[in-house]
Amino acid sequence: MGCNRPKVVSAIPTHLDGKSAPGQVPTGSVCYERNGEVFYLTYTPDDVERNMHLDTGDRVSFYMETNKHPPALYSDCSTGAVSARNIVLVKKKQMRCQGVVCATKEAFGFIERGDVVKEIFFHYSEFKGDLEALQAGDDVEFSIKERNGKEVATDVRLLPQGTVIFEDISIEHFEGTVAKVIPKVPSKNQNDPLPGRIGARINFSEKELPFGEKDTKSKVTLLDGDHVRFNISVDRRDKLERATNIEILPDTFQFTKESREMGVIAAMRDGFGFIKCVDRDARMFFHFSEVLEESPLHISDEVEFTVVPVSRLERSLAKDMLSAQRNHAVRIKKLPKGTVSFHVQSEQRFIGQVDREATPASAAANKNVSPSKAKEKDAEEGVIAYEDCGVKLTVPYYIKDLEGAALPQLGDKVEFSISEVKRTGLQSAVSIKILNRTGNSKRLLGFVATLKDNFGFIETANHDQEIFFHYSEMCGDVDNLELGDTVEYTLSKGKGNKVSAEKVTKVAPVNGIGEDVGTTVLLGKVTRPLRSVDPSQTEYQGLIEVTEEGASKGQSYPFGIVSMASKADCLQKGELVKFQLCTVVHTSQKMACHIVPQRRALVESVKDQFGFITYEVGESKKLFFHVKEVQDGLELQTGDEVEFSVILNQRTGKCSACNVRRVSEGPKPVATPRPERLVNRLKSITLDDASAPRLVIVRQPRGPDNSKGFSIERKARQPGVID
Repeated sequence: MGCNRPKVVSAIPTHLDGKSAPGQVPTGSVCYERNGEVFYLTYTPDDVERNMHLDTGDRVSFYMETNKHPPALYSDCSTGAVSARNIVLVKKKQMRCQGVVCATKEAFGFIERGDVVKEIFFHYSEFKGDLEALQAGDDVEFSIKERNGKEVATDVRLLPQGTVIFEDISIEHFEGTVAKVIPKVPSKNQNDPLPGRIGARINFSEKELPFGEKDTKSKVTLLDGDHVRFNISVDRRDKLERATNIEILPDTFQFTKESREMGVIAAMRDGFGFIKCVDRDARMFFHFSEVLEESPLHISDEVEFTVVPVSRLERSLAKDMLSAQRNHAVRIKKLPKGTVSFHVQSEQRFIGQVDREATPASAAANKNVSPSKAKEKDAEEGVIAYEDCGVKLTVPYYIKDLEGAALPQLGDKVEFSISEVKRTGLQSAVSIKILNRTGNSKRLLGFVATLKDNFGFIETANHDQEIFFHYSEMCGDVDNLELGDTVEYTLSKGKGNKVSAEKVTKVAPVNGIGEDVGTTVLLGKVTRPLRSVDPSQTEYQGLIEVTEEGASKGQSYPFGIVSMASKADCLQKGELVKFQLCTVVHTSQKMACHIVPQRRALVESVKDQFGFITYEVGESKKLFFHVKEVQDGLELQTGDEVEFSVILNQRTGKCSACNVRRVSEGPKPVATPRPERLVNRLKSITLDDASAPRLVIVRQPRGPDNSKGFSIERKARQPGVID
């Protein structure tokens, strides 16, 4: 009698395990269900067709018959012993598989199986665990079922990380040559997950190992012929060997014979940068991933690199406009400082004569342009004429290539070297030194007295006059000029015979007040300010009259910008000052020096971040100050007496106070008493007065029990006692 696909519940042992008596045949058992009841039948190895090995849980078909063995199991058809005969395997028990989650989508994912090189689908409903925590790379175990003719993973559960191992990686390193690189843009027919190839000699035989995108240690571009080092990975599932942990060796450039270029890092952004090339006009784009060294690059670092063209398809696939440029710098190697040079300078020195004067950058710009914008303009080149081997030649030069602060003038004899740009072959004179002058122009010393928007004034060496100069005549950065700076200049006459300074150059500071400074400190009063403070006056110098008792009382002494202890201080007419006397070297005239104003006034008002001092400056009766100018961080109040300095904003012509120091506190504000009429009014009010202010009760107080007032008398609570 046959039974429809009963289930084996006990496997037949392949050897005696001690459960059977000596000499007894080992047995197993099958179970089957009929009419809701479960029955068990024994069987021996002889009862299994084709000696098939059976495991617990396998599904089988069989026939039942009465045997001669002692009855040990129940039978549904007789009281005799019944056994299973002619057992045939129908389906093996499903085993649990392991793998790694390789992709996750909205409602499903894929698992790379650990037993075969294959991926299997699973739905999130089959995952037994926290779905929010599931991510690609997690180790899992699962069962396999067939649905709609396809295998799917079911009952998916997490395993400890590192449980599933696909490959064994060799400890030993190997060296080889890249025979085929991975194409940056895969072709339509490209289905090989390991398209790269590396040739190497391993165990005395030549091998070609495949590799994929994830097998390189860095993202640096690989080229055919690269000399590389790698490990060998063996897949446990199909025993496939491949190269992994691939890194480029330093001597690879000798094998590839690629054209290497040099340059300097010119700019860096988030993840990319630009290189100023020695042999190319345009700057070269590069990604940080193309740097061979692990140490980061910095601006001005010297580098060596390879230029590769970007295909039209790659440009169309680029994520941004920068990556879509026609050429990229790849395989970037940092070089020692001093390796990269954009010019070649001659060792030979030449002698020549200035044929045309060079113009500074600020002069070449529009004279109405501010200094900061003028700096951006290119300087106009000059020309030097010279002879080499009897041939008359000319070479351009620029102000930046001069040695020393003096500017060459037309006809000056100069010594120079010649520099040639490697990329273009253009030549220019460098390291230019003036030998002698043929002109009659004389260089003069002076001191910056005034700085306006586009022009300024220079105090002469005698401190008695001021000379106009335009910022276009400044050799160097105008923004670096400050009041009192020493400058060198040449006088010239313009329209209407007006004298002005040209070719103004900032030089090392010079002691403008001389060595002969008196030790006596005098008190005085300003009777005339500098012309920078009062432009309406004709004289440049200011005057100070001695006010203290003594032989010199009433005498007046001139002063200039160099006389001020603080060059930014703005002395007004009538101000009291302390000063000393010195002698002007060139004129032997006595002049005031080391002038320190003695200013005291009261604070008129203080707002949020600024205030005003009662002090007359020009047409204004009060002087502005910012709270950050108050010394020691004190908070000033109206009426405080303060000492301070006055500075003049040369650009706007407005004065303000600085270095404000409190000398004494003003009277404390007193609370204003109530007006007498209000006091009398309050005294005259009685409870019966109908016109008096009255208190109107809007809502009566309520207790915790919603009653009006508090019905329970409050008592003092004793600690530790519960009522």
